[in-house]
Amino acid sequence: MKKRTYISILTLILLVSGTHAQAAEVKISVPLTFDNYYSYEEAVEALEALHQAFPELTTLDLVGKSEEGRAIYCMTVNNPKTGKELEKPGIYVDGNIHGNEIQATDVALYMLNYILTKYGENKEVTAMVDRNCFYVIPMVNVDGRWHFFNDANDPSSNRGLRRPKDDDRDGLVDEDFPDDLDGDGNITTMRIKDPFGRFKTDPEDPRLMIPVKPGEMGEWTVLGSEGLDNDGDGRVNEDSEGFVDGNRNWGFDWMPEYVQMGAGDYPFSGIGLKAISEYIMQRPNICVAYAMHNTGGMYLRGPSQKHLGEYDPQDIAVYDYLGKQAERMVPGYNYMIGWKDLYGTYGDFVEWMVGSFGVYGYVVELFQSQTETFTTREEEKRAGPGQEGLSALMNENNATARERLKFNDNLAMGELHKPWTSYTHPTYGEIEIGGWVKFSSRLSAPFMIKDLVHRNAMAILFAAKHTPQVSLEAFEVKKLEKDLYRVRARLVNSKAIPTMSTYSQKKNIYPKDMLKVSGKDARVVAGGTLIDKYRDQVVYKDHRPEVQFLTVPGFGIVEYQFLISGKGSVTLDYESRWAGKIIKTVELK
Repeated sequence: MKKRTYISILTLILLVSGTHAQAAEVKISVPLTFDNYYSYEEAVEALEALHQAFPELTTLDLVGKSEEGRAIYCMTVNNPKTGKELEKPGIYVDGNIHGNEIQATDVALYMLNYILTKYGENKEVTAMVDRNCFYVIPMVNVDGRWHFFNDANDPSSNRGLRRPKDDDRDGLVDEDFPDDLDGDGNITTMRIKDPFGRFKTDPEDPRLMIPVKPGEMGEWTVLGSEGLDNDGDGRVNEDSEGFVDGNRNWGFDWMPEYVQMGAGDYPFSGIGLKAISEYIMQRPNICVAYAMHNTGGMYLRGPSQKHLGEYDPQDIAVYDYLGKQAERMVPGYNYMIGWKDLYGTYGDFVEWMVGSFGVYGYVVELFQSQTETFTTREEEKRAGPGQEGLSALMNENNATARERLKFNDNLAMGELHKPWTSYTHPTYGEIEIGGWVKFSSRLSAPFMIKDLVHRNAMAILFAAKHTPQVSLEAFEVKKLEKDLYRVRARLVNSKAIPTMSTYSQKKNIYPKDMLKVSGKDARVVAGGTLIDKYRDQVVYKDHRPEVQFLTVPGFGIVEYQFLISGKGSVTLDYESRWAGKIIKTVELK
């Protein structure tokens, strides 16, 4: 077994903040640890460390810059000794397309760390890396990640690309953000005592509120997120960062703002998104893509909208094979159809990958709030399933919120929820501030990170095991008469993903695979698909029989027959975007 190497690296990297940059000395070690979330700077350092530790297997490309000038990196993992990257099946993984979805980056980093540190030690990983090429962009919305860590936020804020916008039409842009009134680094909730309010204290846990019943006196009015009237217009928090939603701005099935909120003025108006799209277009070998997101416990396939129509049954079979395996590997996750089982989106990244390049793509929603439990098995059975929802704080019957507070108290030592605290507000007077902090609700507690990132990384690697792997053999060379030979060729794909999706074939996105037969002293007289080798049933091609266009299905076989006039050596040359190149030589004798 290969001994694992532990490397400490001192390296100078560029920490970019807006348009200003400074050199910083960093120390990082490989293997990476996953006991806390990586900030933007730390994630960059981790990529640099992996590249320094495994220079023979990795390249680290600067894909482009963000709206605020931060670097967007892609790490490519490829063993050049086993072939060129564009001649191997490509697996694309990205994360953090929304600024607050930070654990998505950690899944991508974990997968990179795992395959690189296990290479040469684990036979399956070594074979997988030798056969495939991995393209990994751990942070898409680099500005969003930076601001999530460095600014006060709530668990759901700071999602979009940072593009200034006059939300309240007062001639100013982004002048009224939420404010961290108590200086704790979080944006929580403001509430005020009000006998006519719509909420009262939850009798089971005073940190929660429940709606009052008709005719019942209230106790609280919820004022919204923590903040001030910064521009003096009588409204609070009405003009925070103007944004483009990074997952609504891609150039396939895009719709304008009045149809799709967050769409931006036009497709690829996001500076970093445009750079990423150009980077992907230069890598046509990508056959499967995973976009890692934030919360819900889902492996989502398209279509992203009903009007796009259901995928072809042959493609669905591939999605089902990979998606159902992911359900087994990540307990509690559900394999679902985007528009049908969740909601429809326009300008979606994964649908752009499917519609533009014919890849197989998944959106992965990571965190599950129901994993934050503090119950015995008996209590679980009695309670039944808890309710879920974004409005958990104010849901009268939300057993999940109470359960999570017990988790917070006993397993996170109170760090996930801020107690209600009095505050004198310049507009509202005496109020209270409290609720879930930014590193909660959509994020696993730090001690749970490694299980989440490992299981989801393994689901991606299962797909990598099943990228097309084609073998070519001339299983028969038979002389029929003087200088006329029958050559039969067989292409076998031992994996689940075909050499071309049915969607790509129907939409003619790019040419099919090609099988070419040539020889210096030989000429192909006839050639075509061998339907039944025992009855010699062949569908011959009318023109240029020496070139056959084909795809090899997942776990499939295709056979071809050629009648060749001549002598000497004949070359069978197979070429595929996803399955690479194979050359075989046979002798006519």
